[in-house]
Amino acid sequence: MVLKLNSPNYEIDEEGAWLADVRKVQSPNCDERPVGTEIDLLVIHGISLPPRQYGGQYIDDLFTNSLDVNVHPYFAEIQDLRVSSHLLIERDGSVTQYVPFSKRAWHAGISEFDGREQCNDYSIGIELEGSDDEAYCDEQYRTLAVLTDIIRQRWNRITKDRIVGHCEIAPGRKTDPGPAFDKDYYFSLLKL
Repeated sequence: MVLKLNSPNYEIDEEGAWLADVRKVQSPNCDERPVGTEIDLLVIHGISLPPRQYGGQYIDDLFTNSLDVNVHPYFAEIQDLRVSSHLLIERDGSVTQYVPFSKRAWHAGISEFDGREQCNDYSIGIELEGSDDEAYCDEQYRTLAVLTDIIRQRWNRITKDRIVGHCEIAPGRKTDPGPAFDKDYYFSLLKL
């Protein structure tokens, strides 16, 4: 069964792995989910490379382990990171998928939700291009809402109370998507 929503027409393939008609850049930073694990958490992140600068290929480079440390001093600080996310929503609302939903992306790190550790095992990670203290764009919220609805249609154990920011599963260690993320507005756009 292919799931589909109206405008934009994102679809998840029958295997529950890839979105159709989005840009794909496959990250090596993923692995198999533990056997029998059900996806039941959605984690929202914020990212910009270099910090507070938008556009360019640097997020792709980070998620594919090809970041040139000579481009910006900050890149030397993160050169050894091996991270990824399932999806990235850029400032204009465009979407890139790095890891199939069926696999475990390395987005949450040391994390815990509702007494369960290792959130990567049972979650989907979505990065918003942005920073903690700068407003996210309306196009990003609208795209995030559409993607959330289609993800929740496929994995119906992801209820509204199981949609969290990175800061909620790694408090004290992570702050994204930050106070600039308007969760109430985002939730108002959801259909399910």
